[in-house]
Amino acid sequence: MNNVRASAPGKVVLSGEYAVLHGAPAVCMAVNRRAVASVSKTNTEWNSVSAPGYSTVEGRFVQEKAAPRWLQGGDEFPLVDAAWRTLAPSGDDRLHIELDTRAFHDKASGTKLGLGSSAALTVALTAALAPSGKLLDRALRVHRRLQSGVGSGVDVATSLSGGLLEYRMHGATCSSLSWPEGLSYRLIWSGVPASTAGKLQRLQKAGHRQSKDALLRSAASMASAWRSATTVLNQLPDYIETLREFSDDYDLGIFAAGHDKLVAEALAAGLVYKPCGAGGGDVGILMGTNIEQLDEFLTHPTVSGRHILECEIDMQGVERKRL
Repeated sequence: MNNVRASAPGKVVLSGEYAVLHGAPAVCMAVNRRAVASVSKTNTEWNSVSAPGYSTVEGRFVQEKAAPRWLQGGDEFPLVDAAWRTLAPSGDDRLHIELDTRAFHDKASGTKLGLGSSAALTVALTAALAPSGKLLDRALRVHRRLQSGVGSGVDVATSLSGGLLEYRMHGATCSSLSWPEGLSYRLIWSGVPASTAGKLQRLQKAGHRQSKDALLRSAASMASAWRSATTVLNQLPDYIETLREFSDDYDLGIFAAGHDKLVAEALAAGLVYKPCGAGGGDVGILMGTNIEQLDEFLTHPTVSGRHILECEIDMQGVERKRL
């Protein structure tokens, strides 16, 4: 194996969250916070793993029948374990793997920002270890093993493709979209980390309710709206209210951690704000057609204590380079 370095962007889900798990389309934007996986040959008797900014432990493992046997640090690196078991890298070379997701953490507190670091790193590591063949299929299989089968794969697909993407879980079908002309945005971190897996598990245990059907219809309508700034801004308020009813029905807390207040304040200012993805913390997006109006809103007391993220759409998906 050649020494390689691969990187992939993070993401924010703009519409279709939760609904994508039941066949509806989701629209997701790649953002220019990138996860990096570097793989190089080593002269040690074992494969090793390091993750600057994440762990001070060096993982060490040897390969036994296409599976890793960890000598130390196995609990620290479940992604490497899942990737090795899924991809079964061939060859007799011993490798050093370095995983870097520091771009996905708040510099002051070290807290994860909720921009899809797990999926981005999965894509980067998959590209580094197994660059040929159907990369999306391989990365999805690695991520599902890592997450015990939970999740739609929209984050993996977006990290792989970059840009703005419409995604359907069934068949993992993807369509690239152009960012609507005249639509401005700012990403806001709530300051509170959220657990996507916990919310998905709660959803799986609940029975069927009518709010789910309403969300599926609204998500399909919203996916078509992303061709025009005017249509996006006109339809998003109704979608947000449908998402709120769904959240209340299933006790998901999507609009907790201050998202609810930002939705109301933005609407009063002639703007649109919504939590992205699982909600209940992590990241939200503020949208409008006038960037000055957005920046003025960000000075309001409502936004105090939150962080305006310096990131934007990343048109470049996964990249792989030989070192």
